[in-house]
Amino acid sequence: MTMQIKPGTAWADVYARAQSAAPEAFDADRILNLTGGSWQKIGIPGAHQTPVDMSQIQGPPRVSHDEAAAAVAHAAREHKAWTAVDLDERKSRVAAAVAEMREHRDTLALLLVWEIGKPWKLACADVDRALDGVDWYLGQIERQLAGRTPLPGPVSNIASWNYPMSVQVHAELVQCLAGNGVVAKTPSQGGFHTLTLAHAFMKRAGLPVTLLSGVGAQLGDVLIRSEEIGCLAFVGGRANGRKAATSLADTGKRHFLEQEGLNAWGIWDFSQWDDLAAHLKKGFEYAKQRCTAYPRYVVQRELMPAFLEMYLPVVKSLRFGHPLAVQSPDDALPELEFGPLISANKASDLRAQYDEAVSGGGIPIYRGSLAQGRFLEGQDTSAYVAPATLLEPPPSWSLRHAEPFGPLDSIVVVDSEAELLAAMNASNGSLVASVATDDADFGARIAEELQSFKVGINKPRSRGDREEVFGGKGASWKGAFVGGDLLVQAVTEGETPVYGNFPTYSLYPEKV
Repeated sequence: MTMQIKPGTAWADVYARAQSAAPEAFDADRILNLTGGSWQKIGIPGAHQTPVDMSQIQGPPRVSHDEAAAAVAHAAREHKAWTAVDLDERKSRVAAAVAEMREHRDTLALLLVWEIGKPWKLACADVDRALDGVDWYLGQIERQLAGRTPLPGPVSNIASWNYPMSVQVHAELVQCLAGNGVVAKTPSQGGFHTLTLAHAFMKRAGLPVTLLSGVGAQLGDVLIRSEEIGCLAFVGGRANGRKAATSLADTGKRHFLEQEGLNAWGIWDFSQWDDLAAHLKKGFEYAKQRCTAYPRYVVQRELMPAFLEMYLPVVKSLRFGHPLAVQSPDDALPELEFGPLISANKASDLRAQYDEAVSGGGIPIYRGSLAQGRFLEGQDTSAYVAPATLLEPPPSWSLRHAEPFGPLDSIVVVDSEAELLAAMNASNGSLVASVATDDADFGARIAEELQSFKVGINKPRSRGDREEVFGGKGASWKGAFVGGDLLVQAVTEGETPVYGNFPTYSLYPEKV
C-alpha cells in the first residue's frame, strides 16, 4: 500500500504553525534562546535530523559558557523579584500560560512527533498530562505552600528528551507557582522546538523563565554549581547523574536527580495471562523509551510455556512505523505503539546489543522485521528498530544490568524465590517493579525485598503525578522525592523536612 504524510503535518507546515504562534521565539530558519528576559538570536545553531525520516530540521542554538553564566545571573534577579509576587498573581499567570498552551495543544504535539518520534496519540497525551497536572496544582497550591517560602535562587532544570511537556514543562510551571524563577536547558537530542513554543507562552504570561540550548559538558558547571542556583532538577542517565551528584557533593545544594534503572516484571505462581498480556502490550508504548518501562521479565521455569504463549502474540501484534503516514489524505493519524527511536545511532547500538547477546550465548526468542512497519515508500528508516526478545542473556552482556531504552526485551528463567529477587534487583535500584502472582502473600513478601521505589502486584507502576510520590532506590535516584505535595516541598523551604534519598545527608534533612 502507498503511504503519504497526512496533509498539514509535514515539518515545514508544523514549523510554520509554531512560528505563527510565537514569532518572537522562531525565526524563519532558527529558534532563539530565552535569556536576559527576552528571546535573543544568540548561540550557534547546529545541524539536526528528525528521527522520523532523518531529514534536516532546525537545530538547537547552542550558547557559550559565558552566555549561560550571564543568563543565570539574570535569572537570579528575576527570581528575587518573583518571590515578592503574591500567590494569587502567580496563580493567574501560570493559569494564563496553561490556557495558551492548551489553545496550541496540537502544534505542541506535532512538534513532539517530529522531534522525538512520538506517535500522535502519545504526543497529545504528553501535552494533556502536563496541563491537566498543573491545573491540579493550581487548586492545591495554597494548602501546599502553608508555612513554606521559595528557595534562595532559581531552579535549574536539565531534563531528558523523552517527555518535554509532562515532565519538564509540568515541573517548571509548578516551580514558578511555588514562587521560584526557572532556568531550563533544552535536551540535545530533541524537544527543543516544543520547549521553545511552551516557554514562549510562559514568558508572555509574565513567568520568570530562562531557556537555553547548549552542550552539557560546557554548561554543566554553570547550570549545576553556580552560587545563584537554588536547586537542580535532573532527569537522565546514570553516567551524567553521577557527574551532577559528584559536582554537588560539597555544596549542600537542594537537588532531585532521576536516573535510569532496570525495571522488571517477576512472574511466579500465576495464571491470569489475559490480564498480563494487556499490561505488556501497553508497556511497549513509545518503544519503551521511558524511565518506567519494563524491559526484563523474570519467569518461574514451570511457567515459561504459558508465558511464551501469552507473550509472543503480544510482541507480534505491535504496530510501529512513521507516525504521520496515512493511506488517504482523509485518514486519521495512525494509532501506533511506537515510531522511531530517538536517533539512528541509538537504533544501531540496540541492534548491535542484540547481536552481542546472541553471540554470547543468549537465545533469540523473537526478532521482528521493519517490513512489518508502516512507512513511506523509500523513506530513511535507520532510526527504527523492530521489537526483539532474548532468553537468558549472557552474564557479560552490556545490558544485563542496564535498561535498553528501546523495544529489546530479555527473559530470565528462575527456580527459586532467591533467584527471582536476585534477577529483579540486578541494577542496584530501580524506579518501578511488578510481580505477577496468584499468591497475595507471596506478592506482599517479595515486594518488601525488591530494590524498587514503586512495586505493583499484578499491575505495572508508572511515574504518577498529583498525589502520588515519585522517587527511586539505589542508583536510580538521588536527592528530594517529588510528586504531589512533595514536588512543592522539594522547591521550597519550611519546617517540614524534605523527604528524599540524600547520599550525604540524613534521610529527613531539615535543610539541604
